[in-house]
Amino acid sequence: MKTKCAFLAVVLATAVSVFAVTPVAKNTRVEVNFDHPEKFTDLKDSWMGSDKGRDNYLALFKEFLEEAGPRFLAEGQTLTITFTDIDLAGDFEPERGMNFSDVRIVKDIYPPRMNFTYKLVDANGTVLKEGQERLIDLSFQMTAGLFDAQDSLRYEKSMLKDWLRDRFPPPKKAPAKP
Repeated sequence: MKTKCAFLAVVLATAVSVFAVTPVAKNTRVEVNFDHPEKFTDLKDSWMGSDKGRDNYLALFKEFLEEAGPRFLAEGQTLTITFTDIDLAGDFEPERGMNFSDVRIVKDIYPPRMNFTYKLVDANGTVLKEGQERLIDLSFQMTAGLFDAQDSLRYEKSMLKDWLRDRFPPPKKAPAKP
């Protein structure tokens, strides 16, 4: 019995070492930072909120921007975004009772809002654009998230994608010569 257990341990250790994947550093051209996220207006997963819920939302924002952002940048450009405040669409209404303490009520009186700074640099480190943004989407229920109702950040992601598209449009092509 001891021999079988020892054999299984060796086989398991070998399998783990053979199939272990070393983490690969992301080669992202978008860096996302959060300045004092514990002070953000509304990044809660329930009426009381939790650090775990906040951190989950932060990770989702970071992942989204790291994936979506490079599509709007020219080769060699790097974008750094530092969020200073986020207020998610909707809010918790504790007066509805205990069964609703973790249900985000989405109404037009609770639009998504974000404050952040950004800096776009080229491959040489030259600053191409920088600024401070205060985004709010008052028509968020009419324009965002029509197709991805399962995404809890669909309104915020739509607002960020619109900002990326507006702020970093693709270069205009010269008209073709006849």
